[in-house]
Amino acid sequence: MKIWTSEHTFNHPWETVAQAAWRKYPNPMNPAVIGTDVVDRKVVEGVLHTHRLVSSKWGLPRWVLTLIGPANICYASEHSIVDPNTRSMTLKTRNLTFGKYVAVDEMVHYQPHPEDSGKTLLRQEALVTVQGVPLNSYMEDLLTTTIMSNAGKGRQAIEWVIDKINKEVKELKINAVKSTDEILTQTKRSIGGITTSARKSMDGISLAAKKSLSDLSSKDMPKI
Repeated sequence: MKIWTSEHTFNHPWETVAQAAWRKYPNPMNPAVIGTDVVDRKVVEGVLHTHRLVSSKWGLPRWVLTLIGPANICYASEHSIVDPNTRSMTLKTRNLTFGKYVAVDEMVHYQPHPEDSGKTLLRQEALVTVQGVPLNSYMEDLLTTTIMSNAGKGRQAIEWVIDKINKEVKELKINAVKSTDEILTQTKRSIGGITTSARKSMDGISLAAKKSLSDLSSKDMPKI
């Protein structure tokens, strides 16, 4: 068995990092993960529980596949718990493919940094066990190295998603301002049109009244 642990600090609040974690896949940093599908999701006493199926390509060497069997796509079961009250997000993942020989248990935990609540502390842990095949210790080292590499890519992916979210928010604000300006401009035009029409109507009424008075004046008044 091989055990790997890691810690990393994001210079973003927990809410931002947690949102980015949900949108982490797919990303250009780690194209090995090709998709996630929600199997079950429920809220219990304000805590979100989600079960997802993660699809990926491990990219193992041929000699490894000859020992544990071929698989174009590998599947893993992911269970997560998100508690917005305690600002905690925990994801636990275990592989389904190659389960007869390989067990990879991963845990990822996001929480506010204990020394700075405006930052987020990420803790990661992985347990790798290979049994029933030759060179099991070597394979455990290989898988652990792969997990370590993917963890670095995952942190980059979080930053990439956060940047993407910030751009989306900025674009929404710009579009909102544009829409507001367009509405104000259209409203001013409409008011201007109504005012112009009203003035024309008043002018027309005034002219008609003057004409009527003029007509009355020009007529011969009856003699008494």
